[in-house]
Amino acid sequence: MAAPKKSEPKKAAKPDARGGLAAPVQPDEKLSVIVGATPLTRAELTKKIWDYVKKNNLQDPNDKRSIVADAKLKPIFGKDKVTMFEMTKLVNQHVKPA
Repeated sequence: MAAPKKSEPKKAAKPDARGGLAAPVQPDEKLSVIVGATPLTRAELTKKIWDYVKKNNLQDPNDKRSIVADAKLKPIFGKDKVTMFEMTKLVNQHVKPA
């Protein structure tokens, strides 16, 4: 009778493995006007965009889920008003992996 095989211990994830919101991205020229030109994580990118929206009072006062695009956001969004759910999809078109 053959001896049962020992299972190999699972390898721990690499401490520098980064994906999802922690993955660094490089903003294009249009987006870098708002968030800067240096690579940053998707989480940092989203935070900087929200900081910009709040600082410039761009949330629709009647519907806080909607963002009214100013001159800097309109080239990114492609329209005058977007919901916060659309924003992520539209912003992702202006980044590439760093």
